[in-house]
Amino acid sequence: MRILLRLSARFLLSLLAASVLIFLLLRIVPGDPARIALGVTATDAAVAELSARLGTDRPLPVQYLDWLGGLLTGDFGLSLSSRQDITPLVLDRAQVSLILTGSAMVLSLLIAVPLGVWSARRARHPDGQVISALSQIGIAVPSFLAGVLLVAVVSIRFGWLPANGWVPPGVDFGAFLSRLILPVIALTLVQASILTRYVRSSVLEVLGADYLRTARAIGQSRSRALRRHGLRNAALPVLTVIGVQLSSLIVGAVVIEQVFVLPGLGSMLLDAVANRDLTTVQTIVMLLVVFTLAVTMVVDLLYRLIDPRLRGRATA
Repeated sequence: MRILLRLSARFLLSLLAASVLIFLLLRIVPGDPARIALGVTATDAAVAELSARLGTDRPLPVQYLDWLGGLLTGDFGLSLSSRQDITPLVLDRAQVSLILTGSAMVLSLLIAVPLGVWSARRARHPDGQVISALSQIGIAVPSFLAGVLLVAVVSIRFGWLPANGWVPPGVDFGAFLSRLILPVIALTLVQASILTRYVRSSVLEVLGADYLRTARAIGQSRSRALRRHGLRNAALPVLTVIGVQLSSLIVGAVVIEQVFVLPGLGSMLLDAVANRDLTTVQTIVMLLVVFTLAVTMVVDLLYRLIDPRLRGRATA
């Protein structure tokens, strides 16, 4: 409980610091947001009216507190470009991005963990070396290039799956799956390759450890010794990489959403930047920070669950 409270306090303080930094950095952008939204031909009266409606005419501390309070209550404010409530739009886009990145990470783990372990155990055999070589090739292929190639071959050449678009799962689940497969594969190709390399390296290090040789010496088979004593230690460095890769998946999803024309947070962020919609930009960036910090906190908790030494150090 003490560990959870400590991590939660660090999480909240980090969020507070990030919110201040994001708010101030976007206020450095030159120009009046209301005039930018209305255009250079807008009258001063129209600009003043929109500024009062958006709250951009108030002091910066008041604007920050209003924005922070809106984030806490789920009211993300009004879009500067459309003057509409951005909360439902952001939530719909976030659903698309979370489905895309979550599916890619789950599929990457399902592929990388068994392949990485097998490649480490068979490091001196042809099959293990083939897996290692293929993972290196997968790392070298950018996700957007994989996406373009998948569209060209699977969609255009053979017509097996749709090339782009999005259908919510509640509307037509079959159409939803058919449009999800290619972008998930494009993201998974790189992520699974990276994770396979790290799993392989971590398991190879464990296989050469003294405690594993001791377990073999007392009669345990190599597979049993690895399952009982090695995999938990091998999981620690891999867990760190998973946390980093989850955050980087969001960045990769921005490009993939453009390739497959998916209405996710990445495409919404790019549109908001192009339109200089500061309210939408700061909200999306803050949500990405929340996601990243939440992943970091979960990784820290899992570290302490896996490694008892960290629990003892934290409570000392």
